[in-house]
Amino acid sequence: MASHMSIEVEQRPKRNLKASFLILVVLLAIAAGCMFVADRVQHDNGRVAIEDGYISTDCGDVAYKLYIPPTATPETPAPGVLLLHGYQNDHETNAAYAIELARRGYVALSIDCYGHGATKCGLTSRGYVNHVVKVNYGNDSEADGTFVQIGGPTRYRILMNFSNLSFFDDHYTRDAEGNDMRDTTVGGASAYAYLASLPYVDPTRLALTGHSMGTWSSWSVAAAFANSTDEAGKSIAPKAIVLQCGELFRQLPTVYDVEHIHFNNVLLLQAKYDEFSYFRDYQLNVTDDLLKTPLRYEFLGTTAEGAAWDKTFGTFADGTARRIELLNTNHRLTTHNRQGLATALEWFGTALDHQTSLAPTDQVAMIKECLVLAAMLASLFAMLPLLNLLLAVPIFNPVQQGLPDRSTLKGAGSWIFAAFLTIVLSAASFPFMTQLGHGLLPLPENIFKMTVGNGFVGWYLTLIVIMLVTTALGVHQAHKRGERYNLQAVGLSSGAGAGQTILMIIEALILAVLMAGMVYGLNYAFYRFFGLDLRFIWPFFRTVDKERAMQFLIYIPIFALFYVLNNSKIMAGERTAASYHEGFGWALIDWFKNFVLMAGGILCVVALEYVPFFLGIGPGADVYLGSTFGGPFMSILILFVPQVLFFSVSCTYCYRKTGNVYTGAFLAAILACWIVTGGSTFL
Repeated sequence: MASHMSIEVEQRPKRNLKASFLILVVLLAIAAGCMFVADRVQHDNGRVAIEDGYISTDCGDVAYKLYIPPTATPETPAPGVLLLHGYQNDHETNAAYAIELARRGYVALSIDCYGHGATKCGLTSRGYVNHVVKVNYGNDSEADGTFVQIGGPTRYRILMNFSNLSFFDDHYTRDAEGNDMRDTTVGGASAYAYLASLPYVDPTRLALTGHSMGTWSSWSVAAAFANSTDEAGKSIAPKAIVLQCGELFRQLPTVYDVEHIHFNNVLLLQAKYDEFSYFRDYQLNVTDDLLKTPLRYEFLGTTAEGAAWDKTFGTFADGTARRIELLNTNHRLTTHNRQGLATALEWFGTALDHQTSLAPTDQVAMIKECLVLAAMLASLFAMLPLLNLLLAVPIFNPVQQGLPDRSTLKGAGSWIFAAFLTIVLSAASFPFMTQLGHGLLPLPENIFKMTVGNGFVGWYLTLIVIMLVTTALGVHQAHKRGERYNLQAVGLSSGAGAGQTILMIIEALILAVLMAGMVYGLNYAFYRFFGLDLRFIWPFFRTVDKERAMQFLIYIPIFALFYVLNNSKIMAGERTAASYHEGFGWALIDWFKNFVLMAGGILCVVALEYVPFFLGIGPGADVYLGSTFGGPFMSILILFVPQVLFFSVSCTYCYRKTGNVYTGAFLAAILACWIVTGGSTFL
């Protein structure tokens, strides 16, 4: 039996602790400075007051963030706008609208909808039924198979009923088992009533806007208050509705009570490259032909020949104003699209009879987003000099193993084959296993409550099995050669016995917790002082409550096992000669190799989805895999790729510093699990 190969500990220059400390301080100062300025932007340099709190509902408290301009007083009440975010978002996703509205004298109320952010009600409070409509409502029938019965986990039925609204006919909103669509406003009705009750808000001049899931909520809120009046008998029905990537439905008696429910002045912001088939009327592309369908031209109140993009039909005075604005963007970026925001501001101004000296194109909201992004990047990269400082503490000596002997490096041909296999398996499994985990994976839903988290669990478990099988094959082959499988070569062992390896793993975990803990502490402080967290448009790093902290503890073992095995295969098993050289250039080469392996499969999926879309064929998932595999996990790639990019940097850095895969793997697992459990939807 061959003996263990020795570990080659490279003689590297002594860490410049003073430089690391200086870099750490500078990065933290940049993060704090950016957050301070971002806070000034959201407050319009002190002119806009911002409050947060909770609105009590039947299912629990709904969290909100309220923007109050200086002109809004009991003597001069201001118009108000309710903002409803989309699936997997929170109130801060509406910051662009809230900031720009408040600058112009509107009171803007942005909430965390059921199952999101700090709200205490889970998504199940929305309700569900055991059937689904596969076309636009009003065009469905059981005979042609577009109104069908469904079963499966609760989360699957909820997701399949997102476009099924609580004011629809009982045919859609109730089933034989006693299930029903309880509140598709997802807290919006309670928030609208709260907004109307504020003494400095004019309840007769209210409007609302929603994005994605929030557009269905917007329809539901508008229906709920269509015939409501204040104490003086004046109507408090919304005077305008702005749908950001919304679904239309036939306004027929078979769908809802058209005699008593009216929707005033509706603007639809249409993303040209919307990944969700709901919001392009189940067509593959958004083209001029889309306007020629009855659903679209009836909405506009015109004919197929008269329908046009970016043109207002009807009149604001009687609530019949309709418009579809075509935006050259995708689903998620619609929330901060300058053209869409400018059109919405004009729409609100006309519908609510509110004049302002600021042009619709005078927008500062993206300044705030870019500053918060800079703060997030500075906070994350601050973990790297912190690692240098921590590794200088003698107690962490056992975690620094050095790199394996160079004789364990793979040949070029073997490396290329392994890299190709890694990328193909990742790309091939992502669309299928994320969607399976998202909806149908038989996980106990009273334990695994994070919907998108379950999607990643499905994918990670698949890759974990694959990596364990390939590792077992490696052990078997080594045994056939009469050798012991070299755990040191794949970064999993210290080479000095089981006890020393366990100590190394424990210390690696402590290092990862300390680094991630610093980021959490910064995030907590920023939220406490500025009401802002580390993100860019969508939630990334949020402070967590007790329930979300418990979810973190449930998901983290799966995330940790995945990243340990993944780093073992990529950082250690596929290392090259570049790993053994100091200097920025060599580190860059080392990182790029790791990035290609970690993100290559995901980038292939991105190409599959968007290249055909941009060529006018349609979103790749819908075209080549079927519409079942389009939507959430395709659109989420815009968030996931940057995460993997940073993970490749941090994992490479940690491996080069310690020679083991655990430190970087635990750090990536903690951050990834924090993103999923801290900011995404829970049941």
